[in-house]
Amino acid sequence: MSAHTTIAPPKPNKALTAYRPFWAKRFGPAPFLPMSRAEMDQLGWDSCDIIIVTGDAYVDHASFGMAVIGRTLEAQGFRVGIIAQPDWQSVDPFKALGKPNLFFGVAAGNMDSMINRYTADRKIRSDDAYTPGGQGGKRPDRATLVYTQRCKEAWNEVPIVIGGIEASLRRIAHYDYWSDKVRRSILVDAKADLLVYGNAERAIVEIAHRLARREPIESLTDVRGTAFMRRTDDPSSHEWFQLDSTSVDTPGRIDDLISPYQTIEETAADQGASCSSASGDKPAADAPKPITIHRPAKITLPPRDKTVIRLPAYEQVKSDPVLYAHANRVLHLETNPGNARALVQRHGERDLWINPPPIPLSTAEMDHVFDLPYARAPHPSYADANGSHEGETKIPAWEMIRFSVNIMRGCFGGCTFCSITEHEGRIIQSRSEDSVIREIEEMRDKVKGFTGVVSDLGGPTANMYRIGCKSPEIEAACRKPSCVYPGICPNLNTNHDPLIKMYRRARALRGVKKILIGSGLRYDLAIQSPEYVKELVTHHVGGYLKIAPEHTEGGPLSKMMKPGIGTYDKFKKMFEQASEEAGKKQYLIPYFIAAHPGTSDEDMMNLAVWLKKNGFRADQVQTFYPSPMATATAMYHSNKNPLKKVTHDSETVDIVRGDRRRRLHKAFLRYHDANNWPLLREALKTMGRADLIGNGKHHLIPSFQPVTDGSYESARRKNSTPTGVKTSVAKPLAKQAVRTPPLKGQILTQHTGLPPRDTGSRPPRPAVRKAKPGR
Repeated sequence: MSAHTTIAPPKPNKALTAYRPFWAKRFGPAPFLPMSRAEMDQLGWDSCDIIIVTGDAYVDHASFGMAVIGRTLEAQGFRVGIIAQPDWQSVDPFKALGKPNLFFGVAAGNMDSMINRYTADRKIRSDDAYTPGGQGGKRPDRATLVYTQRCKEAWNEVPIVIGGIEASLRRIAHYDYWSDKVRRSILVDAKADLLVYGNAERAIVEIAHRLARREPIESLTDVRGTAFMRRTDDPSSHEWFQLDSTSVDTPGRIDDLISPYQTIEETAADQGASCSSASGDKPAADAPKPITIHRPAKITLPPRDKTVIRLPAYEQVKSDPVLYAHANRVLHLETNPGNARALVQRHGERDLWINPPPIPLSTAEMDHVFDLPYARAPHPSYADANGSHEGETKIPAWEMIRFSVNIMRGCFGGCTFCSITEHEGRIIQSRSEDSVIREIEEMRDKVKGFTGVVSDLGGPTANMYRIGCKSPEIEAACRKPSCVYPGICPNLNTNHDPLIKMYRRARALRGVKKILIGSGLRYDLAIQSPEYVKELVTHHVGGYLKIAPEHTEGGPLSKMMKPGIGTYDKFKKMFEQASEEAGKKQYLIPYFIAAHPGTSDEDMMNLAVWLKKNGFRADQVQTFYPSPMATATAMYHSNKNPLKKVTHDSETVDIVRGDRRRRLHKAFLRYHDANNWPLLREALKTMGRADLIGNGKHHLIPSFQPVTDGSYESARRKNSTPTGVKTSVAKPLAKQAVRTPPLKGQILTQHTGLPPRDTGSRPPRPAVRKAKPGR
């Protein structure tokens, strides 16, 4: 940094619509943001002001990051081009649109590229939902790093701003599950100029306008929601008050303890003086004065906008997992836009500075972003010979959200394994009802293939629309990681009336036959509003509703920050009652997670017993996936609990490591699969629970073992793992369960009687029946 550049505190937010448009606004909005020079020529452009490089196929829809950022910048008057899923083996695709006038914006896509490519068992996925035809391998590992390198090779002098969820979750030194080590901030490795994290509209608009005013990229150090690099000896950092948080064991000031048994004379003698007489006589002029104990004055801290917290350096957290957990805890405590302070972390000879999070968008700003002229379709270059996106070029992620409407952002649940709160923040940002209705009407009138069914009216969570803190002052000062754990905060407004009103208005629209709720439901909030549960169950459940209790045992639930299973039981009772009153047969599909930090083998065994008692056979099993920067990932790496103060002697968390133990926890969730019975028998005997092995209804697994080949057939064909001729008895058992009427209150799945969805896919091949195996 030059001697004339200073690190200024972040500025107050400016409304997205308050900027003077860039001169290129005269070109107007493009039908699709251009992906080729030919398209630029058709639009009359000689160059792009900004080029966005993304690891996803370009779908012009508000659920895709490149479209949201591109259209938002376009509305500011900038000419924005898209380079989607370029061939990273060569620099040529990165030159396809020419040199951008302002900057490159680089993102890996809607998912972290490593999570997109690898399973929780570190196996390569065969598909990619964000690619035409679902084809895998269209983006590199650590795509942000690779794309940035190629952009630098193409035009070295052009600034590069990285963003998206991959950059957002890797903005600080982070544990990387795939390499099993702590990696540097992605900004250091990418050698980009600036990193934008969280919801990026506010930051990226300010960056674009300031670069358009010819401000150097090095001077943009005061933009909220950004991170940048500076030398550790930079003189401008001296203007900041630093709070040192680089150690967990450094003691504060130590005062001498005063013994309650020590007399005043003895205390005075210790201080080299004598006590004055207890009589009422006036002391002599040279007599010692009575001892006065002075308590330390309260420390007054400087303003938060000039305060920075120094975290342990990368070299420290890399070698000390306890310091890593401590840094993770501090990071998550500084995520409230109302009171967060800047963070700094040394990486070698330079400091990584992280400005406070962006100010959430207002309802008017949310409407502005979602009302932009999205085509709501994939780019025409992905169409097949018939000009359609329905065949081999169909993009699965687009198909999933094609007829859905996003009504809000953010989540205040704070689940430790989830990235939503870390990326979008815990303050809910809601659209207006009118904006949502306009989008449904536009989808009805313009989107090809709409049959009158809205597949989802939700967001990160289905029922957090317009829910938030009752007091803006309390919200701005709060440092709790969750508003609903360990219980619902008394300051949280849980009124579902605005959502109910929207549901009723939406389903009354002409041409709308059905509105389904496909987003995950926060059932601990839902039970606060019986009217909402009734409205949801009566009109908006398409046969079954997915919810996520995640576990039944208190140990893992406390590490997840999830409510107890009793809350699920309350919701289940309300759900079944409402379904009965509506005259419908509808079912809950609860999701559970295996191998989460804090989960013992006994916890998984108890969950399996609960599953069997309730007649539930999990079709899809989720194994804990340590995503970058998550609190649960910090637990996984450090064996410590960052939800509490971290020291070398603080609480130790039981971590499920190693393939064998992870397979065991997964096997408990699929206790009904004969392939898992040998592993479960061995484990149950070791745990002293052989009483759960037997052929009775109260046993978890049988004592006999059929012939199996290790194959697994899922209700979703792509999740199946055939290894030849099917010999497992799991499928005949499932068919038998379908024929048998379910017990009252039984949780149903495809295995136990739930009518399967008609997805249009080919029916599974019939299982080959084998002779009944001997015992």
